[in-house]
Amino acid sequence: MSITILGIESSCDDTSASVLRDGVIHSNITATQTVHMAYGGVVPELASRAHQQNIIPVVDQALKEANVTADEIDAVAFTRGPGLLGSLMVGTSFAKGFALSKNIPLIEVNHLKAHILAHFIDDLKNTYDHPNFPFLALLVSGGNSQIIIVKDHMDMEVIGETIDDAAGEAFDKCAKVMGISYPGGPIIDKRSKEGNPLAFEFSKPKIQGLNYSFSGLKTSFLYFLRDRVKENPNFIEENMNDLCASIQYTIVDVLMNKVKRAVRETGIKEVAIAGGVSANSGLQNAMKEAAVKMGWKVYIPQLGYSLDNAAMVAITGYFKYLKKDFVEQDTAPFARMTIK
Repeated sequence: MSITILGIESSCDDTSASVLRDGVIHSNITATQTVHMAYGGVVPELASRAHQQNIIPVVDQALKEANVTADEIDAVAFTRGPGLLGSLMVGTSFAKGFALSKNIPLIEVNHLKAHILAHFIDDLKNTYDHPNFPFLALLVSGGNSQIIIVKDHMDMEVIGETIDDAAGEAFDKCAKVMGISYPGGPIIDKRSKEGNPLAFEFSKPKIQGLNYSFSGLKTSFLYFLRDRVKENPNFIEENMNDLCASIQYTIVDVLMNKVKRAVRETGIKEVAIAGGVSANSGLQNAMKEAAVKMGWKVYIPQLGYSLDNAAMVAITGYFKYLKKDFVEQDTAPFARMTIK
């Protein structure tokens, strides 16, 4: 019997819908909001309004591209959290209405787990290499930087996490003080390819165990620029590529040092990266280098499945559907959720 899942993602500023059939993605449509660029970050009220405008056209396009009718959907999977509450409410409300109108099950999805389970996506064009259990996952997404032991599709244990800012926030905040527009992470990545990663040295946090901290690095970077700009008002403009390369090198080095320690402590050498920052070329190259030097098997998601998207929601929903893990119509979204 065929299983067809409609996935809905609306946790932040991307409205996305995906259709999965029997574990294979048939469509993955995302509408990206550009209105936030003028404000240097996501404005929650504007995000929720844009979701309301985008949700029906995005779902309609996802169904058409998959050549599936609404009546063929067996269940709706939706992001329950974490995320912006107003944005989550739009996706949750749509999913509940769709499921109710078709009398089909409703499946809640943890956005963080979905990023990790994106590694189990196959689509009509490709069958990808999937991690073997157990594996380590470095989740670097938005406000999250975590190291997780993934024991099964639904069994995950956090063994390290940020105690303040996450890597993605460090990228965006450092970009902002350099005058780079939002989102700054991808621009830093692009400019870093033309710079010297060893041009400038920034302090790295000394945190016990496998936890992360990036607030001190951000402050160090701010003070460094303040002092240099006093000496030369054109310092940032004249050294932009080297600054981008150096801050990216530092952030990636902090991330990788903890991952290497996690591999030593657990003995697990299958390592996956997940979340939006997994698209960073510096992090990808560092993972590939570690694979060669240390004998790891490394998994890097396809770009279309690393950023916020509904395909990762649909594949998570598929695994939960197989377990008949459904929720009721009174389910409410949560702005804060963790990996248990």
